[in-house]
Amino acid sequence: MTFKGWTAAVAVLLACGPGVGHAVTEANFAAKTTGDIVELCDPQSDSAMANAAVNFCSGFAQGTVSLEMEHDAGSRSMKLFCLPDPAPTRNEALAEFVKWARASPERLNATAVDGLIRFLGERYPCPKRR
Repeated sequence: MTFKGWTAAVAVLLACGPGVGHAVTEANFAAKTTGDIVELCDPQSDSAMANAAVNFCSGFAQGTVSLEMEHDAGSRSMKLFCLPDPAPTRNEALAEFVKWARASPERLNATAVDGLIRFLGERYPCPKRR
């Protein structure tokens, strides 16, 4: 994937901004589950930890996407997701991720990395090879 593609992938997940979400707790910062990341990416705007949550979400998302891009550039023969060109805006992608994760309670229990990658794969699947 090109640098432009990598930048777009990061942008998809870096849209974390204070919203009308749930109360963030210190436990969410362990980022063990997709539910933790959802809470960090969509904190209540009046939460004392909202800014820290948004910043953590951004860094976690960037790290996850960067790692996946490194795998794609390495030995993996099949990419797990392919972003469209142009990529969605940050706010659109984040809203979709939060909605996707909250739509099925079992998704919230997945590991944080698995949840982010699974969302990207379902939302932005790669074309089938012939």
